Parts: sequence; C-alpha cells; structure tokens
Amino acid sequence: MRFSIRLRSENEPFKVPFNHQHYLQGLIYRRIGLVNPELSLSLHSPKVPKLFTFSLFMAEKREFERGKSYFLGRGRGFFYFSTAVPEVAEAFIGGLLQRPEVELWGEKFAVEEVKALAEPERLNNRKFVTLSPIAVTTKRIQFGKPRTYDLGPTEPEFYDLILENLREKYLAIHGERPPEEFEMKVINAKPKRFEVKPGIFQIAWHLVFRVKGDEGLLRAGYLAGFGEKNSIGFGMVKVDGRRRNGRRNHIRRS
Repeated sequence: MRFSIRLRSENEPFKVPFNHQHYLQGLIYRRIGLVNPELSLSLHSPKVPKLFTFSLFMAEKREFERGKSYFLGRGRGFFYFSTAVPEVAEAFIGGLLQRPEVELWGEKFAVEEVKALAEPERLNNRKFVTLSPIAVTTKRIQFGKPRTYDLGPTEPEFYDLILENLREKYLAIHGERPPEEFEMKVINAKPKRFEVKPGIFQIAWHLVFRVKGDEGLLRAGYLAGFGEKNSIGFGMVKVDGRRRNGRRNHIRRS
C-alpha cells in the first residue's frame, strides 16, 4: 500500500532542510501512536521488521541558495509513504486525517490530500528510480576495529546485501522461505550524504536501475523499500515509465 500526501504551508516560501528524514519519521510514529499506541510501541523495537518506507519531502517548486542547508519550497509540499503492512497504513493515514495540522522543522503545514496509489501489476524486468536514496552498509576493519562502511553500486557486496535484505522482508511478510531469483542492473547512480542523527552520517545512492526476479521478492522491495534503514527514509522507489537515453555507468550484478 502506498500513498501520496500533499500539504499546504502556512508560509510561502517555506524552508525544507536537506537532512529532514528524521522529522518525517517522527511524524509517522506520532500519527501511528495517535491511532494505535501498541503498534507504535512495537515498531520502536529494533527486533521488529518495520516494513515501511517514505520518500524525501518535495515541493511543487524549489529554489536553492548557495551555501544554505535547505531549499525554499513554493506551492504544495508533498511526500510518499509505502508499507507492506495494512495495519501500519491504516494507523498512519488515520492519524493524519484525525490530526491534519503538521509541524515539521519549525514550518507549519496542513494535510490537504491523502491519495492511495495504484500498484503496478508487474515489477519483473521494470526500471525503477529512487524517491529516497538506497542505503547499504557493512562492517569492515579499520585501525584494528570493526567500523560501519557505506557500500556503493560499484562494489559486488552492495547487490548481495540488497538481495539478503529483500529475502528477510519477504520472510517477514509471507512467513515462508523466500525465492533466490534476483538480478539488479544500475543504469545511473548519484551519491548523497545525509546526517541521519546529530553527528551520524550515511552515504546513500539515488539510482535508476532495472531488476529481474520473483514478483513477490520485488514487491517486498517496492512496498517496504530496497536496502536498509527504510523506516528512517531510505530506499523508496517508483517504476520509471519514461524512456531514457544515455550511457550506463555502473556494473551489472546477478
């Protein structure tokens, strides 16, 4: 289940900080807790699969100023929310409709429209584009100690861990052994560095990519996100129906 959420700001233009995912995450948890406190509490457990993701916050028109840590938005602000768990969707959307006044990073908005989006019938061999960048991490020894390392699409382990993560999501959704069929080909890639918490940074990737594989496995990624840290605003994708010209600049992994 996925939704587009459009908001009207009290002010125009309105500021949107580049590092804003934690504000949207807080909004999601607060609105879920408003309708279903037990569900919200359970989602805070690190052992519980969250199985939801959301896009970056966007605006109908954007203006950028050199050296600023934010952009200026005009018109409506909007973002997308997606989940493989109907209970999560019902609680979050119900909470938004019950309390449509929203404050994010000091800006006040009102929820103007919540729209359920149709899902594509087929995902196999489709091209996708990220609505929020894909994060993949591992541990590597640096200076004699294991440290978190952010992987990119030029590294084979990036694809191995995306498949492993998809299989974990599939198991959590369906309760059965996930399929192995999966192939991902990156067409275009752009890194972006985010501050997810004060002093904690994540390098994630805006991608255009094509995937082949089992429909259930791909739908787990489509609904709950590709890669890691989906519940803090990474890994949401959409099917890209546009034709693109250009050179492929990254590797294929199967």
